[in-house]
Amino acid sequence: MCSVSAKLYSCYVADLHFAITKKEGCMAAVLIVEDEEKIARFIELELKHEGYDVGKAVDGRTGLAMAESGKYDLMLLDVMLPELNGMELLRRLRRSSNMPVIMVTARDAVMDKVSGLDLGADDYITKPFAIEELLARIRVALKKSSDMAVIHPKSDVLSCGRVSLDKARHEVRVDTVLVELTHREFSLLEYLLENKNIVMSRDTLLEKVCGYDYSGETNVIDVYVRYIRTKIDDAFGIKLISTVRGIFLEANIL
Repeated sequence: MCSVSAKLYSCYVADLHFAITKKEGCMAAVLIVEDEEKIARFIELELKHEGYDVGKAVDGRTGLAMAESGKYDLMLLDVMLPELNGMELLRRLRRSSNMPVIMVTARDAVMDKVSGLDLGADDYITKPFAIEELLARIRVALKKSSDMAVIHPKSDVLSCGRVSLDKARHEVRVDTVLVELTHREFSLLEYLLENKNIVMSRDTLLEKVCGYDYSGETNVIDVYVRYIRTKIDDAFGIKLISTVRGIFLEANIL
């Protein structure tokens, strides 16, 4: 039973809906693993201009650690890297992740391309390249990954931008920082992340989080949303949950 008092909210809005949307907090995050600073910076600026979140690593070991963090949706991977080369990085990554990987390298030999694709790369582009082509390949890889996730949902980790939720470990993190949530807060965030870009009514969330037999205050969901925003949105300066009142009016995220 949910026991949080609705008195914590000063007013009640009848038609209040919530959603985690791509527009507000979940633009795809791209990891660039490239040791040539100028090239990495050029790609970073172009991706940010297109609205992507971007992370960078200049060596293979750092790149692998960042890729395994669950924060990124796609990786642009150079082959010739210090500490751990791109091929070995990709081989290790594929033990635990199906994140799309596009090889971005000056090596144009057929066998290099074949090796990368056999190890699990999704695509391959050779330097120098037109940025428009790279952006197009990124869009295709992300769409394919999204389509496969719908057909074969299997991950215990849900993510949205900098936020990740591990269902198996019952953990929520922003970047690498652990965020302490109550059981109800965790359940609410989990359901919203499972239904990204879908506007959910208060009644739907109430049934999913508190159960069909819940008989308490109906705006308890509003209270839990406010708690999540305090712990994540306000604490880390991000916008995660959108609020929609009525049908047409979309309120600003608090």
